[in-house]
Amino acid sequence: MPDYVNDGTVTSFALWNPADVGYLASYAAKALIEGDITGAEGDEFDGGKLGSYTVGADNIVLLGDPYVFDKDNIGDFNFG
Repeated sequence: MPDYVNDGTVTSFALWNPADVGYLASYAAKALIEGDITGAEGDEFDGGKLGSYTVGADNIVLLGDPYVFDKDNIGDFNFG
């Protein structure tokens, strides 16, 4: 994607950190297994170093907003 951002084909794109997604998923699974949450909307659980989280509608837990890459910051990352 860096080539497309730099040449203007794409103005921006967004990604979540896959390590954080897996980390949070493991904490959510642990909370479910241990009975701390049921997966119902409004359930709250500890996400370790990521903080506390609340289960949303349709049993969804969102990590948060993804990081947005654009022409101003794309050069700060090594995608190779």
